[in-house]
Amino acid sequence: MHRRFLLLIGFSVLLLCLCGQLSAQVMDRAVYLLDIKGPIGPATADYLDRSLTKAESADAELVILRMDTPGGLDISMRDMIKRIIASQVPVVGYVAPSGARAASAGTYLLYASHVAAMAPATNLGAATPVGIGGPPQQAPESQPADKGDGTKSVPADVKERKLINDASAYIRSLAKLRGRNVEWAEIAVRESASLSSQEALERGVIDLIANDLKSLLEALNGRQVTLPQGERQLQTEGLIIEQLAPDWQNRLLSIVSNPNLAYILMLVGIYGLIYEFANPGSVVPGTVGAISLLLALYAFHVLPINYAGVALILLGLALMIAEAFVPSFGALGIGGVVAFIIGSLILIDTDQAGYGISLPLIIVVAVSSAFILVFIVGMALKSRRRPVVSGREELLTSEGMVVDDFSDEGEVRVHGEVWLAHSSQPLRRDQRVRITGRKGLKLDVIPMDEEEKSS
Repeated sequence: MHRRFLLLIGFSVLLLCLCGQLSAQVMDRAVYLLDIKGPIGPATADYLDRSLTKAESADAELVILRMDTPGGLDISMRDMIKRIIASQVPVVGYVAPSGARAASAGTYLLYASHVAAMAPATNLGAATPVGIGGPPQQAPESQPADKGDGTKSVPADVKERKLINDASAYIRSLAKLRGRNVEWAEIAVRESASLSSQEALERGVIDLIANDLKSLLEALNGRQVTLPQGERQLQTEGLIIEQLAPDWQNRLLSIVSNPNLAYILMLVGIYGLIYEFANPGSVVPGTVGAISLLLALYAFHVLPINYAGVALILLGLALMIAEAFVPSFGALGIGGVVAFIIGSLILIDTDQAGYGISLPLIIVVAVSSAFILVFIVGMALKSRRRPVVSGREELLTSEGMVVDDFSDEGEVRVHGEVWLAHSSQPLRRDQRVRITGRKGLKLDVIPMDEEEKSS
């Protein structure tokens, strides 16, 4: 009986250990799902970096990038591609659900992924750098580039050729790295070409089509991928899908890096500091202004900023402030508004959708700034030049009347109030005096007739 009891305990312990190992293997073989929706920017790159780091730490089987994006910032896209290439965990680019797209920067990300997949009724392409697209124009000094279909495409000028050649070389290198269609990759850049999911599969641009995540995992099972540490065969049967949402830091970055919000934070910071310098000791405006300006500078650090735009905005504010000091009949104010609007329009150095500053916002802010800086600041300056009508300063320039005769200390009436007064000269009743000083509740006075004689 005792032996049976010991055997039962041993079997139970063994069973628990086996269950623990099996659950650990299941945990290790989880797959992380990342959703990349909307324009690609600094927050997207940070989201990918943090998620891949977590996946590597957890020794996940793979990471799926479920994409639906119109493109985004070049610098953020390149940061994401570098991170994907260096990843210790396989990355699967998946354009989904049906109706989604991986345009522009999304195409580069799909080419960079270890496995490229699309859902039915999706598309990719249009990878020409934004702002230099349109029909090709022949330039006398340019060298035609082969588009892959026997025709030639020539960008219009040197800058465009440099950008297009750089982009096409980049996507060609990604295509060669992953063994995908190199010729069409270049066409996507030089001609802004696009493909449906079925056409992309037929041309070797993607690896497979999957209706949903379940069918995607089934299609990935047994596929070979190349990682920095070597070849790896995917084992996707029975994988647990865990969706990674952006953490609070990423959400904060996403909010702050919104160009419209960064623009407003910059102006709030400038106005707060102007108010603090004009009224030292206010504390709250200076504190709010400093925090807002620091957040704006952080946003500008991760956004493609044109510093000529920043200079024009500051010049516009300076001219509008000068309008309050110098009677220029509106010339400085109008010039300031124009400089402010032009600077705001060129502040974000990209034509990528989702990363421009709203024109209505610029107009509203420009008009409001002109009103605040020209009229309100002007009124404040005028009020500072007016004579003081209350307080200690006003009292020191006031006149009073002697209540009763006195030779050293007595009483005088000032503004209907009776004050204790000191005089170095004898004073008589109803004699007019001027206040020259104050010590606590005692006034120093001199007779008005003595002041008139001295003058």
